[in-house]
Amino acid sequence: MRDSEHGQPRADEPIERAERPRGSRSRHVEGALDWLRSLAVAFVLFLVIRATLVEAFKIPTSSMEGTLLVGDFLLVNKAVYGARVPGTERFLPAIEEPARGDVIVFHPPHEPRRNYVKRVVGAPADTLEMRDKRLYLNGEEVSEPYVRYLDARGDAAHPDMEWQSNHLIAAPSPGYHPTRDNWGPLVVPPGSYFVLGDNRDNSEDSRYWGFVARDQIRGRPWFVYYSFDRLEGDERSRWGGVRWGRVGTLIR
Repeated sequence: MRDSEHGQPRADEPIERAERPRGSRSRHVEGALDWLRSLAVAFVLFLVIRATLVEAFKIPTSSMEGTLLVGDFLLVNKAVYGARVPGTERFLPAIEEPARGDVIVFHPPHEPRRNYVKRVVGAPADTLEMRDKRLYLNGEEVSEPYVRYLDARGDAAHPDMEWQSNHLIAAPSPGYHPTRDNWGPLVVPPGSYFVLGDNRDNSEDSRYWGFVARDQIRGRPWFVYYSFDRLEGDERSRWGGVRWGRVGTLIR
């Protein structure tokens, strides 16, 4: 009600502010803000998924040829072995532990910031030995149908392999010098794994730089989602070098 004499609102009556009609400019601003919020949420979800579930990797070398080719793009399952919680030293519970025969992505001990992909051939407490390119596990020869041997020039020695002398099951003989094709027997220590490339004559792996720590294993490759052969690619054609037959290939 209004005062009859002055026509002014009474003190006990609420006064409402009239809203201005929304113009097209304000609607555009709100639409842009909604879009930015959605983009931020999508980006955070992407980071969470990348850190804990799956991540994409590209194969740059031929060390796993036969199984993986240079130019293969992989999706890696990071949850299977327990992904690291971003920004912490904690890990999510693992679905399973790495097993012999698994192809894994990991940080090697000599280059902890890089990602390598190799095959697990030895688990903790395993005894491993190689004789004339043949791998022996706990005294028994291992069947490795996925392995390639391409170097017919003979064995090769490298000084980086001398680390093995500290892990032999017996004291090394005075003339013991491990080589690419003949080494061991050695024992895999607790919490560690021994890995080799499938392209056995052309792979820098545990023979040269040692064991992979369990907490440095990042995941297991799942499948090839894209593959490109740069040697076969035609610069005039976007799809000239695509290996269509490898797209969707499961990695075993």
